Amino acid sequence: MNYNKVVCVGRNYAAHAKELNNPIPVEPILFMKPATTLVPLTDPIPVSAIAQPVHYELEVAVLLGKTLKNADEVDASTAIDAVGLALDLTLRELQNELKQRGEPWEKAKAFDGSCPVSAFIPIDNLDLTALKFELKINDEVRQQGDTSDMLIPIVQLIQYASRHFTLNAGDIILTGTPAGVGALNVGDKIEATLENKIHERTEVK
Repeated sequence: MNYNKVVCVGRNYAAHAKELNNPIPVEPILFMKPATTLVPLTDPIPVSAIAQPVHYELEVAVLLGKTLKNADEVDASTAIDAVGLALDLTLRELQNELKQRGEPWEKAKAFDGSCPVSAFIPIDNLDLTALKFELKINDEVRQQGDTSDMLIPIVQLIQYASRHFTLNAGDIILTGTPAGVGALNVGDKIEATLENKIHERTEVK
């Protein structure tokens, strides 16, 4: 399947909103990354050529297998083709400047290569409401997440997004990041895991 747009959800974990001094949203905050942001999670992450710090945000990624518009719960559930992991790479300083000016985030979130994504696995025998995931940098745990801590669960996120725009087969939904975000440094060794199903490694260059 060819991947299309990436629909991202901001502040879907209360602890992450708190660590960045952001209010808890009343409803999902949505933004998008184009297909040009997608690269394999196993590829080295180039940050040395970027003039400001690049922050990591590990998220559960959901791959859709059919088109949705105004989906109900059943449609949203059955549209999920597979799950994986993604890094929502962020230019945090630029994002903060854009927020202060009341401008969209895309310049800080949608630059080329800003969405490294893992392989996807079928959802058979997986409980999407209780998926554990973890990010290690240089063998140190930086982020630990559990989808049970989401403010809005995965299926409801898909329903909400589909009310505002059409979701297509091949679209990827990023479901929010837990606390522990921070800057990447050249030479960092990264390990991302989802349950005991996905374990991928990369490095920062």
